[in-house]
Amino acid sequence: MKKIGILFGQENTFPQAFVDRVNEKQNEFTAEFVSIDRVEQSVATDYAVIIDRISQDVPFYKAFLKNAALTGTAVINNPFWWAADEKFFNNALAIQLGVPVPKTILLPSKERPDDTNHNSFRNLQHMNWDAIFDHIGFPAFMKPHAGGGWKSVYKVDNAEQMFRAYDETGQLVMLYQEAIEFDDYFRCYCIGGKDVRIMPYEPRNPHHLRYAAEMKTTGDAGKKLLATMTDYVLKLNHGLGYDFNTVEFAVRDGIPIAIDFCNPAPDADIHSVGQANFEWVVEAAANMAIERARRVQTGKDNLTWGTFVRGSVAGTGLTAPDSKPPKAEKAPKAEKADKPKKEDKPKKAKK
Repeated sequence: MKKIGILFGQENTFPQAFVDRVNEKQNEFTAEFVSIDRVEQSVATDYAVIIDRISQDVPFYKAFLKNAALTGTAVINNPFWWAADEKFFNNALAIQLGVPVPKTILLPSKERPDDTNHNSFRNLQHMNWDAIFDHIGFPAFMKPHAGGGWKSVYKVDNAEQMFRAYDETGQLVMLYQEAIEFDDYFRCYCIGGKDVRIMPYEPRNPHHLRYAAEMKTTGDAGKKLLATMTDYVLKLNHGLGYDFNTVEFAVRDGIPIAIDFCNPAPDADIHSVGQANFEWVVEAAANMAIERARRVQTGKDNLTWGTFVRGSVAGTGLTAPDSKPPKAEKAPKAEKADKPKKEDKPKKAKK
């Protein structure tokens, strides 16, 4: 019997709840914590599906998952794409998909990477800082172009602060991004490319209180906002090919602006997301894993590839900005600590 596994690190509440839920819902596949005692090239694992929650921090796991994917395991999320993805590309793709994002400039690392010297940068001109500051404005945020967890994130109010912060970034390639003064803020789960959970979120609160927020936009404007965010969440996740991801939106003047959507191992701890959100994530993840295990074809590529990659391979280019990925028939309500809802199954996506 093929199994469903979860590969994880320091988190405690979600992995056990996921395993228990999968085993409660069916008896075709045994769910368990992934166990590794030997990794041999091109040798298949016992897992039909593996939920990856840790390989971004452990290179050995990333190599293990690529080998598993090559031999037929449906790895969630796609380890090849996850290893290649980063926030600057995310923003560029969002623009192509018609999703608003903050104005953003890519900055070279302040310090030279190891094993390089000045000759390695003959093509790099001096940054036109005046033009950059005029384009982005102040206040602004500076953060790594790859990474997460609010590490090495700076908010700057003037050029002097920006240069002082830049001096601390070492060999990190950074994004310099306009700050969005927001009226509402949301974190949105997307699981399986179809189930969306929109959660009011306050990033300025202490970590354990960030989900203790309420949606401020009400009435018809609130309904329109929820529908737009649902559409954007599905567009982004279909474009990137993520099965398990979150998208964050800052709402300015009624327009949701995608702030961060490269979160393929998003926080799912009950103590931070809250009971209702936790229950929704566990249920949606279990349903997705079971569905994927049933569809796995032995020895085939069972990964999810985004429309960007599939369109490029097929020679059709990017998805047009006005094309719409599948979405729920009705926009989900912003969730409070109540019983979670399950979204209607969307229509089949067009390639």
